[in-house]
Amino acid sequence: MTIRIGIVGYGNLGRGVETAISAQADLSLAGIFTRRDPGSFDPLGDAPVYALADIDAHADEIDVLVLCGGSASDLPVQSPELAKRFSIVDSFDNHALVPEHFAAVDAAATEGGTTAVISTGWDPGLFSINRLYGEAILPQGETYTFWGRGISQGHSDAVRRIPGVAGAAQYTLPAEDAIDRVRAGERPELTTREKHTRECFVVLEEGADAEAVREAIVTMPNYFEPYDTTVHFVSAEELARDHSGMPHGGFVIRSGESSPGTKQSIEYRLQLDSNPEFTSSVLVAYARAVARLAKTGDHGAKTPFDIAPGLLSPKSAAELRAGLL
Repeated sequence: MTIRIGIVGYGNLGRGVETAISAQADLSLAGIFTRRDPGSFDPLGDAPVYALADIDAHADEIDVLVLCGGSASDLPVQSPELAKRFSIVDSFDNHALVPEHFAAVDAAATEGGTTAVISTGWDPGLFSINRLYGEAILPQGETYTFWGRGISQGHSDAVRRIPGVAGAAQYTLPAEDAIDRVRAGERPELTTREKHTRECFVVLEEGADAEAVREAIVTMPNYFEPYDTTVHFVSAEELARDHSGMPHGGFVIRSGESSPGTKQSIEYRLQLDSNPEFTSSVLVAYARAVARLAKTGDHGAKTPFDIAPGLLSPKSAAELRAGLL
């Protein structure tokens, strides 16, 4: 059976979902739903584009919606609202507000008889699962999460909003010495500054004071002040040539002991050329799981912790036992 996917939102993530669906033989793209004028852009493929306001008219054509909006203002509204009528997947990534978001989506999905997986992607998502595995397997230990090297969209935007900045890209870099200490089994207590550094590539507006811009960046509370931050001033051409991609990645390391003096370490790593394309691929795999759960009547909200790994695969349980176990 082909699973019919609808995409809500068509930015970097939405385009990535479109690409990911095309790589899956058992999935098809039913349509793209946007708040913009549907005729104002062309999708990568030949999928129809509809106004989001008209989505209910296409309910019979859709098995699962993949929501591709932002966590700040889109998903807190869209996920519970759409979960009343559709089975959904989202990538809500505000860790502190996950319990609140789950409760809202669970109430809506339970009321509507739908299935919803929230907060999937790679962090939260795959990294969350690996943190769980580490703690369950090595209860005597510490878990460390390092992000990067990768572009931080939020931090890049914060730099671009500084007066005098014409363009910017900001990279999060994991501190190699901290990673080495964790891999060596030291289980250190690490401060924010010790775990990550930040590197900014900035294009100045004509006449802007470079030192004033640098000072505004490195002293910005929450974003840069807690970190060792390096600022490079580059041309617009260099920024476009060298820093227009969206790489990312990181590590989850569980360092512990199975008995006193017997050190054990679990490490999971991602190295991504395109953060949104990889995140989209994860969302699409979870859309398959959502469709299967919804078909069996397993409704309400779920997180990646609740989804059996076999439900993500297009292969049958027998095929998985024979080929991967």
